[in-house]
Amino acid sequence: MVSVKHILVVLLILLTPVVSRGRPDTGQVNAARTLFAQSAAQALNRDFPDASVSFLLLDAHTGRLLASRWKQANVPIPLGSLAKPFAALAYGEQHEFHYPVHICRGSETGCWRPGGHGDVDLTSAIAFSCNSYFRFLTSDLTAADVLPTASQFGLDPPDSSTHGGEFAGLGTRWRISPLRMAHAYVELVGDRQRPAARQILAGMQQSAMRGTGAEVDRALQPETALVKTGTAACTHSRPAPGDGFAVALVPAEDPRLLLMVRVHDVPGSVAARTAGRMLRRIEE
Repeated sequence: MVSVKHILVVLLILLTPVVSRGRPDTGQVNAARTLFAQSAAQALNRDFPDASVSFLLLDAHTGRLLASRWKQANVPIPLGSLAKPFAALAYGEQHEFHYPVHICRGSETGCWRPGGHGDVDLTSAIAFSCNSYFRFLTSDLTAADVLPTASQFGLDPPDSSTHGGEFAGLGTRWRISPLRMAHAYVELVGDRQRPAARQILAGMQQSAMRGTGAEVDRALQPETALVKTGTAACTHSRPAPGDGFAVALVPAEDPRLLLMVRVHDVPGSVAARTAGRMLRRIEE
């Protein structure tokens, strides 16, 4: 039986220019992509059949949807801290991309971690999904401030009444469709030469190494990933206190694949564990 990883290797070979071979054959490339998508979908649906798990798998170079199991992926829902990178970019547009250092004092300053994160810059705030930092960063942002960034990355526009920390996913007012959010992360990786994007992606790499997304790297060792996690209000017909989300791109140095996962009734750090296991299965 041909594994998903073997199909991915064939696809990479076809896409790599070689003088003796000339330009890649479009038909062969498309056939390999189709076979990879079918094999990945079969593997994920077979090995992760739990209805509490939703996923989107994208080509991180083109944004093409390769496989999915996510009901109404085009419907805007709360996505929690997955919005934080784009809130940071919107802030940067208003402040010449100069980002502050903030002292997170935990519960006292509105963070999920009671003891706080201490001194936090943008990169570490992304890595540890520091609510205190993003409450501070977005406190003066308005919908008009965020709209250009949302438009640039293809996100659903925020309602005019949205303000402050709601742009960082702290609340349910800014709703974004999962498919649009996945494509926005593809765009973010493609924009990595911009200084602000580099800081955010460095934070996502730290998240995978030792932050809220560390379960992804643990599953993929020795490969590394870029990860952003989030926890948001549940929108399932069977309600729960919240749902966990994770966006993971692999490999970290030049992502080929993006996997976005939602797991019912868990925090984002636990959703990262599922994402890591799913990516490991694809690459076996």
